[in-house]
This record gives sequence, C-alpha cells and structure tokens, in this order.
Amino acid sequence: QVQPVESGGGLVQAGDSLRLSCAPSGRTFSGYAIGWFRQVPGRDRDFVSAITWGGTTASYADSVKGRFTISRDNAKDTVYLQMNSLKPEDTAIYYCAASQVPYSDYLPLGAADFGSWGQGTQVTVSS
Repeated sequence: QVQPVESGGGLVQAGDSLRLSCAPSGRTFSGYAIGWFRQVPGRDRDFVSAITWGGTTASYADSVKGRFTISRDNAKDTVYLQMNSLKPEDTAIYYCAASQVPYSDYLPLGAADFGSWGQGTQVTVSS
C-alpha cells in the first residue's frame, strides 16, 4: 500500500511562500493521482489541489487558485505544492493522499476518492 509522507510545513508571515512535498513510504506513487487537502480543528477536511498520475491535469480549490501550484516529479517520485502569497486563512494541517484507483484518466477531487493518507504537516501563517 502506498503511504504518503508530507514535509515542508512551518510558520511564515502573510505574503510569504512555502513548498510542501509529498513522497511515498513503501510503494511508489507511480500510477496514482495525488491530492492535497487541509483541515482546521473542528472543521471538515477541505480539498486544496490534485494532479493526475501523469501530471497532465491539475485542479485547485477556488480559494487557492492563482496562488498555489501542484506539480509532480515522477523521476523523484514526489509531488509538490508550491504555496505563494500565503494568507492567515491558509493556516491548517495539510495532508496529501494517493488515489484509490491507479492509472485512471479521472482526476479525483473528493476525499472519498483517496485511499492512502499521510500524517499531515502544519502550516501556520501569521498576519
């Protein structure tokens, strides 16, 4: 089973940038769409972005569109989330997840479409 591991979180000021990384522990990410979600305590886990297994298609939540960029380096077996112009409302625990179904042309956007989740990395944006 693919086990994602996130890294790159931290404490930054509003307007700063961070790059989150997601790499697999165990099996490779090869063939799996990867998604990023975020969660604030007491609230549901929200979709942030996702990318297909081939890296050709990506999707973003409206709240991050134009500021965040998802990418994947299949040679390094790593998915990145570049976060620019960070806002205090971006503060959350960020999770990456691998899709339930490999080698699909469908880009999953819902949490239920992802079967393997990382432990999360905290991003805190101060005003």
